[in-house]
Amino acid sequence: MFSLNSVFWFLKISFIFCHLSDPRCFWRIKDTENNIGDTETYCFFSISTKHGYVKNDYFSWNLDKQVTPKTRHLIFSVYLALEEINDSFHILPNISLVVNIECVLQKYGEKTGLLLRSEKLIPNYYCINERRYLIVLTAPTWAISTKLGPFLFMSRIPEVNQLYCGHFHLPLSNNEQFPHLYQISKKDTSLPLAMVSLVVHFRWNWIGVIITNDDHGIQFLSELRGEMQNNIVCLSVVITIKTQKLVALKELHMNYKQILMSSAKVVIVYGYKDSPIIYALISWKSHGIFRIWVSVSQFDMITIRGDFLLYSSTGTFIFSHQKPEISGFEQFIQTVHPSNYSSEFSFAKLWWTYFRCSLPPSDCKKLKNCPTKTVFKWLFMTPLGMAMSDTCYNLYNAVYGVAHSLHEMLLQQVDAWSKNAGKELEFDPWKMFSVLKTIQFINPAGDLVNMNQNLRQDVEYDVFYIMDFQKVYGLKMKIGRFSGQLSSGQQLYMSKEIIEWATDIDQILPSICSMPCRPGLRKSPQEEKDICCFGCNPCPENEISNMTNMDQCVKCPENQYANEDHTLCLEKVVAILDYKDPLGKALAGFALCFSVLTSVVLGIFLKNRDTPIVKANNQSLSFVLLISLIFCFICSLLYIGHPTMVICILQQTTFAIVFTVATSTILAKTVIVVLAFKITVPGRRMRWLLEIGAPKYIILICTIIQLILCGIWLGTSPPFVDADVHMVHGHIIIVCNKGSVIAFYCVLGYMGSVALASFTVAFLARNLPDTFNEAKLLTFSMLVFCSVWITFIPVYHSTKGKTMVAVEVFSILASSAGLLLCIFAPKCYIILLKPQKNSFQKFRKPHAIADNIS
Repeated sequence: MFSLNSVFWFLKISFIFCHLSDPRCFWRIKDTENNIGDTETYCFFSISTKHGYVKNDYFSWNLDKQVTPKTRHLIFSVYLALEEINDSFHILPNISLVVNIECVLQKYGEKTGLLLRSEKLIPNYYCINERRYLIVLTAPTWAISTKLGPFLFMSRIPEVNQLYCGHFHLPLSNNEQFPHLYQISKKDTSLPLAMVSLVVHFRWNWIGVIITNDDHGIQFLSELRGEMQNNIVCLSVVITIKTQKLVALKELHMNYKQILMSSAKVVIVYGYKDSPIIYALISWKSHGIFRIWVSVSQFDMITIRGDFLLYSSTGTFIFSHQKPEISGFEQFIQTVHPSNYSSEFSFAKLWWTYFRCSLPPSDCKKLKNCPTKTVFKWLFMTPLGMAMSDTCYNLYNAVYGVAHSLHEMLLQQVDAWSKNAGKELEFDPWKMFSVLKTIQFINPAGDLVNMNQNLRQDVEYDVFYIMDFQKVYGLKMKIGRFSGQLSSGQQLYMSKEIIEWATDIDQILPSICSMPCRPGLRKSPQEEKDICCFGCNPCPENEISNMTNMDQCVKCPENQYANEDHTLCLEKVVAILDYKDPLGKALAGFALCFSVLTSVVLGIFLKNRDTPIVKANNQSLSFVLLISLIFCFICSLLYIGHPTMVICILQQTTFAIVFTVATSTILAKTVIVVLAFKITVPGRRMRWLLEIGAPKYIILICTIIQLILCGIWLGTSPPFVDADVHMVHGHIIIVCNKGSVIAFYCVLGYMGSVALASFTVAFLARNLPDTFNEAKLLTFSMLVFCSVWITFIPVYHSTKGKTMVAVEVFSILASSAGLLLCIFAPKCYIILLKPQKNSFQKFRKPHAIADNIS
């Protein structure tokens, strides 16, 4: 048992949250001493008229102990309406409504008559004859209402019409079967949508349903399935309870196994409170089955065992027809049923009644000396007496509907009434009944009541949450509302603050078939299973899912890429081989160093151009080769930095031309060496060719052919700047597109053919004897050159992005450096470090021809 401090703390917290968004809070207490629970006893109220003012004396009740507090509420709502109507000068002036009440306790088959009689009657208006009843109001059990017609016939009042005020029941709408019966309660047209909206709000998609096996339950299930399909909510289990009064225990046990085996944590309960569903729920609860129940207000009741029917450790959600608060209802109940507690509690109790969830600090001290159990019992029972149920509200409106119908008839018969002054005016029950079914009015609470079934709008609901507080106490609070008239997405309003405090929804296990697919995954339907049961697969490359349970992943734009978790699209980084990069800096440094080194070698050769080692093998070709190598090193700089259209054209054409010049120069040098050293017997024609320098034209011819190929390339499909967004993940590679791939490979293939020819000729002349013969150097240099470019092809195609460009630059530098070092390094070594070898005395006589040719 909690201490009083915890009681007041809980009340203080309740006060804070119960006033958010105009909610209503009601404490509830389980009554284990009551052997009928809080079942509403079936009652019918026979209404008649009497001239003049009649005070219905509700203090003279002699209620049977079996009448529950909820049944008293039915009577209170009727008498409150009667008192307001009889006291009003604007409706039925000088005419009072009188009621006779009969209550039947259906459970035990007993009948308890409650005759409310008037002790203080105004003279001259009392009629000693038997009154003629205009209409009978019945509530809340529909089954007895269907049998009331024969009962009234046996009572010799067959012309009396019946107005049913309980929850809507489909068979009662049959005018042919029940011509004298009209039900005031609205049809739950939007209840399936309201319940599905609640399920969607809490992100549940796997629920169970319990209905009665009748037309009403089947129609509700059909409408519920349609709303669930629109909102991707699936049914785990459907249990239909037969409408027979006696349900076999074997069937109940089978249904219990069905709901126990279901993985759904949320179960919707729909049916009639007097149906076998109640017995099924009581039976299942005794076995310890607990779910999150979602139901209607008629199942919010205390059973004969004294506990709540829809008990759940995680709470219960109840949908109740939205209704305004009736002004004065609380005071009326206090007047009718004075408190049994001592006077010291009266002031605090009054505060509790009006403020519902709080006690003023100045009066809390009065409760500190009271036993905790007594305080709890008093606190929890009082607000329950202040709440008006759906049936009470229907009865309240029904009385006003009768009054407005009679008032309408009175206005139509004003002339007849003036002629029959002094005589009691009788109303035709049939005419009043027909007027009643088409009338509409505004009740004292400001609510528009439309009795025309054909013109009624969608029902609006209040959503209540019932939580159990200790073993014998509970708290019912309004947490939201639903209006089907609003646009989709705004129909359900839930108070976030109250839900977070009351439900602790984060601790409730989700009622889902499959765990949600987190962002980065997509749903994968499973064969032969509901759409709510699915697997989760990762998103494909460069696709994301940034929400839970996405059906398909979304592809990132071309300028963006998916992160590792596939939850975000990130902007791609523009990648180029830039001078700011370490790799770009290194390659540019090597290019400049080698071009300077080549220039130095050229300067050394120019300075020593009259020495034998420079003059050997044609010094002019050596100068051309060195100059072409300088351009080879410099052209590699075109590949570094942000490319433009001009740079892309220069990249490919300069590379092709300067390397063609270099390789063709080597070819010319090797041809001269071969021709010179193969002529053992000097011939006139060969000597003439060598003397006029015919092999030197090889450079011109090879270069012209390459220029023609480059011209065709540029004329058909020249290189251009391109952004490759797919080459490297997360990067946009700015590269020079080759344009025509065929033209590129023709140019490259032609250059390779010249290089291969140079290597072949040099290889054949590698063993020719002479001190300054460079055939071996040319052979080795071309071997290095060809090896570099043969290796370049697979490496180039296996790399991506700026690494690919770096490989191309490296190949240019490596092949050029190979030519430079292999051909000219040995010669520079002799010129600079071994000058004694660089003299004409070292020449051999058999090779004097080489001297003359150089």
